[in-house]
Amino acid sequence: MKTINLSATVPSLAEILDLAGEDAIILRTPEGREFVIAEVDFAEEVAMAAQNQELMQFLEERSQETKKYSLDQIREQLSAP
Repeated sequence: MKTINLSATVPSLAEILDLAGEDAIILRTPEGREFVIAEVDFAEEVAMAAQNQELMQFLEERSQETKKYSLDQIREQLSAP
């Protein structure tokens, strides 16, 4: 991961995206705030999630739930202290 200090240089958006295509980058503002820019491959993320057995078991259990809640019940639960 590469860090670009924006107080020293201000690359164009195209330059930032080109760099992020190679490796994730951190942009550091002159005030010290940091932002991560990285390329995302959603197909790969979905494939990785599908291989996560714990997540798949959780989703399977959730899909079996048959109890339904009305909007009023949900509002009541959300407003309860």
